[in-house]
Amino acid sequence: MFRPMRRFKQQINDSECKEILKNEKRGVLSLLGDDGYPYGLPMSLLYSEEDNKIYFHCAKEGHKIDAIKNYDKASFCVYDSGFREELIHATASHGWSITVDIKPEHEMEKVLYAVDELTGLVGAVVIMRPSKSVQDLEVKSVKKKYKSANFAAGCSREVIERGAELLGWTLEDLIDRTIKALRTFRP
Repeated sequence: MFRPMRRFKQQINDSECKEILKNEKRGVLSLLGDDGYPYGLPMSLLYSEEDNKIYFHCAKEGHKIDAIKNYDKASFCVYDSGFREELIHATASHGWSITVDIKPEHEMEKVLYAVDELTGLVGAVVIMRPSKSVQDLEVKSVKKKYKSANFAAGCSREVIERGAELLGWTLEDLIDRTIKALRTFRP
């Protein structure tokens, strides 16, 4: 059913798994969502030792239930209580209005939300440039491609604009800051 773990020394046995499930109350349920896209969402859990089942608190209908009905395979990753809440919230909230209902609240979360889609679009612009580099990329080049709905169509302009609005930045400012940040990464 599952392939052997490559780093088998880190594998835990069934009793260790059950102990984690008894002690931890949160995790991420990952499913196959609409049109075959991954769909992950934070969930509260209750582990029952009696029947060796994990129970989730959730609605009886919606995207999650539809995904389970369409494809009954799933993955569940339990949060270790050692994780900082703000990182868990930031990670989950960057999918706000796309896959989760967790709204970005802090600046880091808003930036992550805003640039997730934008970096894909900027990357597509870079690939089309003769230099294939972000180093000489200008805001006007990104804006020109941004206006074309067919260019990098998978990058949601609505999410990018909502992200800029959350931050209180103009679209131009968000693009400019994103380009400058990307310039700091070297292949």
